[in-house]
Amino acid sequence: MSYLQPTEFVTKLVDQGEAKVYMSERDTVLRAFMAGATLALAVIFAVTIAVNTGNFLIGALLFPVGFSMLYLMGYDLLTGVFTLVPLAWLDRRPGVTFGRMLKCWALVGLGNLMGALFIAVFGWLNFTQGWSQEVNEVGQAIMATGESRTVGYREAGLGGWIILFLRGMFCNWMVSMGVVGAAISTTVPGKILGMWMPIIVFFYLGFEHSVVNMFLFPIGLMMGAPFTLYDYIFWNEIPTVLGNLVGGLTLVGLALYTTHVRTGAKKQFAV
Repeated sequence: MSYLQPTEFVTKLVDQGEAKVYMSERDTVLRAFMAGATLALAVIFAVTIAVNTGNFLIGALLFPVGFSMLYLMGYDLLTGVFTLVPLAWLDRRPGVTFGRMLKCWALVGLGNLMGALFIAVFGWLNFTQGWSQEVNEVGQAIMATGESRTVGYREAGLGGWIILFLRGMFCNWMVSMGVVGAAISTTVPGKILGMWMPIIVFFYLGFEHSVVNMFLFPIGLMMGAPFTLYDYIFWNEIPTVLGNLVGGLTLVGLALYTTHVRTGAKKQFAV
C-alpha cells in the first residue's frame, strides 16, 4: 500500500493546509461546491440502499464511495479544512494568518452549502416526480431523519445541544481520520481503504456532519417535513459546526501535529 510514516504524512497535511489558504477564491468555492454536491448525492445513494434493502448497515458500508470520490478529485469539505488549515497556521507557514484561515473556512462552507442545495433541489424533484406525486419512500425516510434530528434535540433542551455538539465533535474525529487516511498512502487503493474505514463509523453511528446536514435538512424542508428553518439552524447546524471544528482540530489535527511534528523531548537510550 506504500504506507508513509506518521512524520511524513503529517507534514503532508500541513502542506495541504497551507495550499488551501493560497488557493484562489474561485477555485476554493468551485471545489467546495463539487464536494458538497458529491457528498449529498452519496447521502441519497446510501439512504436509497437502506430503504430498498431494509438494512441501514449496507447503506453505511457503501456511503464512503462519495467521500472517496470527492477527495480523490481534490475537492474540499468544511470538516477537512477545519483540520488542515489550522495546522499550517500553527506551523507559522508564511502568509497563513488567522484572518486568511477564517476566510478559507467561510468560502469552503459557502461552496459546500451551494453544492448541497443543488442536489437538494434535484432530490426534491426526483422524490416527487417533478411535484406530480407524493414524496416517495426514500424522501419520506429523509424527512423523518430531519425531524428526529431537529425536533428531537429541541425537545431535549440544553441536553440536546450538548449531545449535538458531541456528535459533531466525534463525527469530525472520524471524518478527519478519513482525510488523514488519504495521506498515508501513495496508491489509490491504499488511499480509498484509509478513507473508507472511519467514514463507515461516522455514518452508521449517526454522528452529525455539517455538510451532510446542509443537504439533509433543506431537502426535508422543501418536501414539507414538520420542522422549521430555525429548528435546523439552531437545533442542528450551529452546534454541529462547532463540534466539527473542535473534533477535527483537537482529536486529529493537534494530536498528530504535537506528537509527530512538534514532538516533546525524547529520552536518549545508550547504545
